[in-house]
Amino acid sequence: MTERGERLPNEEGGGDVEPGIRAPAKVNLFLRILAREEDGYHQIETLFQKLELADTLHVSLEEEPGVRLELEGVAQNSLGPVEENLAVRAARIYLDHPKADAAASGVRILLRKNIPHGAGLGGGSSDAAAVLRELDRLMGDRLGARELVRLGSRLGADVPFFVLDASRALAWGRGDRLFPLPPLAPRDVVLAVPPVRVPTPRAYARLAEHRRREKASVAEGRIIDPEELSDWAGIAKVAENAFEAALEDAHPEFARLRGQLRDAGARPALLSGSGSAVVGFFESREMALTAAHLIEEAGSGARAIVTRTSIGPSDPLVNASGPWSRVPR
Repeated sequence: MTERGERLPNEEGGGDVEPGIRAPAKVNLFLRILAREEDGYHQIETLFQKLELADTLHVSLEEEPGVRLELEGVAQNSLGPVEENLAVRAARIYLDHPKADAAASGVRILLRKNIPHGAGLGGGSSDAAAVLRELDRLMGDRLGARELVRLGSRLGADVPFFVLDASRALAWGRGDRLFPLPPLAPRDVVLAVPPVRVPTPRAYARLAEHRRREKASVAEGRIIDPEELSDWAGIAKVAENAFEAALEDAHPEFARLRGQLRDAGARPALLSGSGSAVVGFFESREMALTAAHLIEEAGSGARAIVTRTSIGPSDPLVNASGPWSRVPR
């Protein structure tokens, strides 16, 4: 889901540029890691849910060849090498497509980061999907959603989901087999983000080590009852994350944060993706704000972000004064 709306500042001070697009965060309401394929990729089974917390991008076609990335909200080198940034890679993949406009040789991406980096919230993947969709729009919808999903799957298991307009979806395989689901009633959400970061390859390595040590088999088959996914009470019963047991051995702060959120009334509370953000879902904004203050006052170094679940492409654009916020210290 990408939505045009917020105007980004012109770096030359000459007023605003064209409205930007939003790239929302996600959480995994459940995440099961299945068999490892011969090429090293793991099959997954997950339920994605988008949030109102979002990055904001402006994408434009340029005469100068190449892909240029400019960052706001974070230091220019804080996201790693530019050539490895998923938004940059997405632009290059699109430009290399045979159906892309041959006259378009360059892309400029202005990216305002709001989603914490490396926290399992899908910020980089969402940025990549936003770039794919916006480039396709700028070039007259040459590829369409199906081809964009295929391109997105080359960048990561989360990217295809972000190509969709749906606010939540079941996904399996490499994340490129998707079944969009109708939105649930919005829930207030607290993201507890500890200072530690867990690179995805390390998370998978710890999961493999944990399974060997515990002599645990790969997740077995299951029947997904649609009723389990039709309301938040059902979601709370099926919520799980295969990484939790493996990562909490090395990072007990994840378990502490999960316990703090549950004690504050979160249903469910679980790790998102491969970490390191722990997410709690609350029935009211008051409960969420109380939980967020408890997280930040606990002295663990974790910061709390209060947001809400997204219900679709008509959601209001998120900005610094919008429906999500850092909890003031």
